[in-house]
Amino acid sequence: MSERIHRRDFVREFLSYIQVEKGLSANTLESYARDIAKLQNLADKNHKPIEKLERRDLREWIAGMSRAGLAPSSVSRAVSAARGFFRFLMLDGHIKRHPAEDLHTPQRRSYLPRFLTEEEMERLLLAPDISTDSGVRDRAMLEVMYAAGLRVSELCALNTGNIDIDAALITCHGKGSKQRRIPIGKSAVHWLQRYLGIRKRLGNEARPDLFFGPRARPLTRQTAWSIIKTHAARAGVPDISPHTLRHSFATHLMQHGADSRSVQAMLGHADISTTEIYTHITDLHMRKAYDRFHPRARLQNRER
Repeated sequence: MSERIHRRDFVREFLSYIQVEKGLSANTLESYARDIAKLQNLADKNHKPIEKLERRDLREWIAGMSRAGLAPSSVSRAVSAARGFFRFLMLDGHIKRHPAEDLHTPQRRSYLPRFLTEEEMERLLLAPDISTDSGVRDRAMLEVMYAAGLRVSELCALNTGNIDIDAALITCHGKGSKQRRIPIGKSAVHWLQRYLGIRKRLGNEARPDLFFGPRARPLTRQTAWSIIKTHAARAGVPDISPHTLRHSFATHLMQHGADSRSVQAMLGHADISTTEIYTHITDLHMRKAYDRFHPRARLQNRER
C-alpha cells in the first residue's frame, strides 16, 4: 500500500512541477493528468510501479491507444506527456534511463512557444508601481527574468551571492544542477541596485535569498507566477506564464541577430535542437514582415 502511495506522489509532484515551471492553463494541466493516468493504468495492468515501465511496455501502450481508435494527435500528446514525466524522474534521480526518449509517434504540427513582442514586453516591465517597495521588487524580478532568460525555479533559487553587479553577471543553477553564468544589461543592473537598496525592508537581511515573497518569506514559484500574472493583466498582455519571459528573451535575441550557440549557452539547453525552435519563430516573423511590406509579395507572377 505504501508503495502505491509513493507512486501517486511521483505523479502529483510532476503535475505540480509542470504547472509552475511551464505555466500551463487549467485545461492543459487536466489534459496532462488524463494522459499520465493512462500511463498509470498501463503500469497497473503490467503489475509494475510507474517508474519501472520499460520501452517495450510503452510500445504496447502506443499500439493499444492506436487500436482503440485514438487520433494520432491524441497519441502523440499522451507520449509527449510520458516523455515529460520520465524526464522529470530522471532530473530528480529516480530513474537512470529514459524509456520514452526515441519512441516513434504519429507526426503532428510543431509547437511554437508563445512570446511577447518588444512593445508588449516594455508594457509588462512598466506595469509594477515603483513608488512601493513591492513594486520595485517586482520590477527587478521582471527585468532579471527577461534579461537572463531564467526559468522561474532559477529565479526563486537566486541568492545575493549569485549577483555580480560590477561585472553585470548572474550565476544560476539550472536543470540537473548545471551552473551557468549569464550577462545582464544596464536596465536589469539598475533595477537590481535599486531593489538591493530596499531589500531589507521586504525580508530578513540575514537570509541569502535574493527575492522575498509576502511576510518576508523566500520567493516561491507560485508567488512569482502570481506576480507576473497580476502585472500582465495590468499591462494588457494576458495569457502568459513565467516561461513566456524566457521565450521572449530567446526570440528577441535571435531576431536581433544572436547566434543559436550563444543563445543555447545562455538558456542552458543541453541540445542545440531545443534552441533552434526560436530560429523557426524568427523565420515566421521575417515571413510575416516580408508579406506585409514587400511591394510584390502578394502579386501573382504574370508574364506580359
